Amino acid sequence: MTAVLLHHVIDAAAARRPEDPALITDGVTHTFGEVAADVVALAGGVAAVSEPGDTVAILAPNGYAYPLAYYAVPRAGRVLLPLNQRLHPREWVSQLERSRTRVLLADDALLSTLRAGAQLPACVRTVVALSGGDGGDLTFAELCTGPAADRVVTGAPDDPAWLMYTSGTTGPPKGVLLTHRSLLAGVRHSAILRPMVDDDVFLTAFPMCHVAGYQVVTAHSKGRPAMVLARFDAAEFVGAVRDFGVTTCSLAPTMIDLLLEHLQRDPSGLELVRERLRCIGYGSAPMPAPLIRRITEILGCDLNQGYGMTELSGNVTAFGPADHRAAIADQPQLPTSAGHPGPLARLAIMDSTGALVPPRVQGEIVVRGEQVCGGYYDDPAATAAAMAHGWFHTGDLGVLGEDGRLQIVDRIKDIIVTGGENVASREVEDVLRELPGVRDVAVVGVADERWGERVCAAVVADSDDPPTSELLVAGCRERLAGFKTPRRIAFVDELPRTASGKVRKDELRRLLSS
Repeated sequence: MTAVLLHHVIDAAAARRPEDPALITDGVTHTFGEVAADVVALAGGVAAVSEPGDTVAILAPNGYAYPLAYYAVPRAGRVLLPLNQRLHPREWVSQLERSRTRVLLADDALLSTLRAGAQLPACVRTVVALSGGDGGDLTFAELCTGPAADRVVTGAPDDPAWLMYTSGTTGPPKGVLLTHRSLLAGVRHSAILRPMVDDDVFLTAFPMCHVAGYQVVTAHSKGRPAMVLARFDAAEFVGAVRDFGVTTCSLAPTMIDLLLEHLQRDPSGLELVRERLRCIGYGSAPMPAPLIRRITEILGCDLNQGYGMTELSGNVTAFGPADHRAAIADQPQLPTSAGHPGPLARLAIMDSTGALVPPRVQGEIVVRGEQVCGGYYDDPAATAAAMAHGWFHTGDLGVLGEDGRLQIVDRIKDIIVTGGENVASREVEDVLRELPGVRDVAVVGVADERWGERVCAAVVADSDDPPTSELLVAGCRERLAGFKTPRRIAFVDELPRTASGKVRKDELRRLLSS
């Protein structure tokens, strides 16, 4: 039996419906037949400038090249590394070096930013200019123009397809190896947890450097088109519903809030959105019942959200339309739930000894199933720790109710989620500690209506040379991506600590929220 690999999704859709729309980017519609042919061309080009198993990175905003790379790089027997365009150039270079990237597909403007802020590492042997400029060794068009034969290697389901770096808390960010098997399992699970109907047109505004981009593959697996916005703009979203018939989408809560504000300022597109938009999937944080009620009243559509992470190739639970309707009707506590685990993954709660605990007992959320990643790149110790006791350890605290619903209690790893981006508090703390005048520091996420959370820091200043908050913010901006830079810095005499010396971050959150 032939192994099923990631690119078989687009091949199968092209075989069934070659003339149907598959991808909509920058206002241009591409058919399944066109996309499949372009994937073959890009795979051949990648194979010509690299070796089997090499890492091929892409540094670009959302656009047509991104979903092509999703399929084409693994098709060539290489591993795709999507770089977050919002990171600092030094962070890009760090990930390129650690992954030993051989080929970089880069947007011209971002490539200029990279070269202005850091030196391109020696491991990168070929730079491809996606926008056709002269900053690369060759252009994207040149890369895709070669022999007609598809010069690829035969892959296997457990071969890595994508390499995605997540925020680290005990050291540098770890590279997650997503295999053909894990990604396809995530796609199958997504199709179950959030089903599509025959006339659906899917839209996503999430950066495709995030694992949420796998939902494009999910749409293609159902033979449905996916529209990818370069960035979220409320007016553009309304235009997409009008001009391309968007019926379902994935948005961050921040984006939904911006959409509601836009429709209240300019209600001309409201009836159109209410008529055509069937369902919004949201992620990165649960929403309170009043906001759910407001969305439903204004937009009149269903809502769906779930719990997942990069290491799980997507979501493993679903809090679906019926759950949201119940929350609106008479169960306002439900939005704090992440919903029920889906049928293709097993989810449990484990105590510190490795024993599974009964319902209503708090512990670490652990998961089993094909959509669990293949481990961490070049980090066997971290992989072994994450897979201890035969389960993947999420690092999140949770509780399973008697009804099987998952309740998220806290993030063990102190990840701050701001505007849909993950920020490791330890990473920001390490930068602040290097700045003059900082004696001690702790960073936490504080609830924010628009961004979900905002990054805030409590600083114990050196009495001999105390810094100003402006200097500290400027120092962070020189070393970190903008979304990681603290929005608020409060100076304190000392950090609240437990008897064992650990910082009481719950107390800091209360302090910085006031």
